[in-house]
Amino acid sequence: MRLASRALWAAAGVAWRESFPLGGRDVARWFPGHMAKGLKKMQSSLKLVDCIIEVHDARIPLSGRNPLFQETLGLKPHVLVLNKMDLADLKEQQKIIQHLEGEGLKHVVFTSCVRDENVKQIIPMVTGLVGSSRRYHRGESLEFCAMVVGIPNVGKSSLINALRRQHLRKGKATRVGGEPGITRAVMSKIQVCERPPLFLLDTPGVLAPRIGSVEMGLKLALCGTVLDHLVGEETLADYLLYTLNRHQLFGYVQHYGLGGACDDITSVLKQVAVRLGKTQKVKVLTGTAGREWEASGSANRRPIGSAPTQGPSPAWRALRVVLCSPSWSPGCFRGKSWDLLRPLG
Repeated sequence: MRLASRALWAAAGVAWRESFPLGGRDVARWFPGHMAKGLKKMQSSLKLVDCIIEVHDARIPLSGRNPLFQETLGLKPHVLVLNKMDLADLKEQQKIIQHLEGEGLKHVVFTSCVRDENVKQIIPMVTGLVGSSRRYHRGESLEFCAMVVGIPNVGKSSLINALRRQHLRKGKATRVGGEPGITRAVMSKIQVCERPPLFLLDTPGVLAPRIGSVEMGLKLALCGTVLDHLVGEETLADYLLYTLNRHQLFGYVQHYGLGGACDDITSVLKQVAVRLGKTQKVKVLTGTAGREWEASGSANRRPIGSAPTQGPSPAWRALRVVLCSPSWSPGCFRGKSWDLLRPLG
């Protein structure tokens, strides 16, 4: 423990990269057919709903929200749910809320569907908004209906299941998963409350057809809303390492038992792979003799007689759990809000 502490203190005085090299990179487009179809279905279903519940990742509260939601669904009362608060740094929660209020979002709630934190606040907020707004041709209906929208993998289906747990004491009504693209179509109404009678429409995650910047694409991919391979696993690992070091969040050194903080992603992936046993051995024939290599992820290879396999780095997959594990200590990263790594405008 003392050695680790000394390593962290020594690392704090090291000059880290001041910028991440984005030159020559392009923003991957990921707008598959089910997203375009889902957005059209949402628009056609608007007449059935009283309110829009937009779910977003609390780690990136100011980045990556789809502007198409406001443009196409903006006539209805709007609640913004910032989910996965258990993975976010909430020290700047009030600044986030004030910033969003400046953009016209007056109804914001932070939640954790894993721990059911603040989930009970949503239904009173929705019914209050609906009750104080015009329901047009739905004025005679005794039941409320809200549409749950958001970009991929922010917890829309998890929120519906959490509301059912809280208010109906019932189990899952919709499938969930840890990667984007689980829900691929607008589903039928799902009841989540009896008093008042409230139904929700689950929808597929829809990204903007064009991501605004390369850095925004990196943030979205790190939070699991864009598939890793569209950006590049080792590029993501390098961006994560750059951000941690620049803001002196050296907890990863102790978490993975490394010798010290480092700004070289190749070296870090090698150490993590060896530490966690994420190395691979395969054989390849070159001429008449065979050689073996040991691959510590795809970033580092050293010959011992086998060639590395292709595909995502095993070490990156190990490092990637930093963003998802509640056991990751609050003193290091734990999914720190990426948007707060720059000053709020």
